[in-house]
Amino acid sequence: MQPVSYNTSQVKKMNVELVKNALKAQGTATKASIASLTGLSVATCGTILNELVAIGEVIEVKPDESSGGRPAMQYEYNADFGCVVCLLIKTEGGIHSIRYSIVNLVGDTVEDAILELKHIDVDVVDNLVGKLLNKHGHAQAIGIGVPGVAHSGVIGVCDVPDLAGKSLGPYLEEKYSIPVMIENDMNMTVYGFYHLQNFEEEKTFAVVTFPKNHFPGAGFIVNGQILSGNTKFAGEASFLPFGISREEQLLQLHTDEGFIRLAVQTLTSIIALINPVSIAITGDLPRETQLDKIYEGCLRHIPKEHMPTLFVKNDTNEEYMKGMVTETLESLAYRLRIIEKR
Repeated sequence: MQPVSYNTSQVKKMNVELVKNALKAQGTATKASIASLTGLSVATCGTILNELVAIGEVIEVKPDESSGGRPAMQYEYNADFGCVVCLLIKTEGGIHSIRYSIVNLVGDTVEDAILELKHIDVDVVDNLVGKLLNKHGHAQAIGIGVPGVAHSGVIGVCDVPDLAGKSLGPYLEEKYSIPVMIENDMNMTVYGFYHLQNFEEEKTFAVVTFPKNHFPGAGFIVNGQILSGNTKFAGEASFLPFGISREEQLLQLHTDEGFIRLAVQTLTSIIALINPVSIAITGDLPRETQLDKIYEGCLRHIPKEHMPTLFVKNDTNEEYMKGMVTETLESLAYRLRIIEKR
């Protein structure tokens, strides 16, 4: 196996991220304590801190006088140096809404609101983004969750008809000169669930949603990573071969017997393929009283020792926003995928 090599620019960017993450975790810290936390030299930490102070991303605070000797300068990460704008586009029971949240660089919410709208299209999203960017001019990225497939900022199959087939991401990026992420709602919901679970190690986890008057969908975390697939189509559970038309599938989902049967088929497919530790069953249709029958139905196909924990959670708004905020903030960080050369 050959050692992994990085160029000077990559090393510098990784070191800057190490210093910023150490400061965010500690609140305030000295050069020496940051060096100890990151494994970098005091000189390297000093150079990086000076650069971050110069642009305002890090603030110098009063020196640490607790040691009794010459007091060392303390540093604090400036959480309000920038922010991210997150939008959740939803359509439920004929009600269209956009929830937006402005979040600073350490994840604190600055502003949050829900707008109920008669319809949602590119112009509606564009107008809202424009207003939010005018108000928060230091925004560094935009994250938008949609109830559908999104690939490279282009929306495909979508529960909001006027957004289907639209290049929303590239359009907003070109107009506002800011990075824009368009993400599937289920991927962001499962990511939010995963982060709120606070697992001690990387796990495999799934969320399946059964919304009223819409087709089901799913989101997967495999070994701590979102599984979105080659064209971001992973999780489109309604395309599983149930042996009935999509129209019939939608009708059966709204009956108790049909829902349980289709839920069992969906869950057993997921369990057999990714073997999750637990599955959250979400949306308007599932009920706690159906859980035993669903579990028993899965046991007819899946050995008990491989069965995940199943639980119902109808309202996933907070998990959805948590996932969207986390993913958008992470997009700002320099991340280099390490690939071992053999």
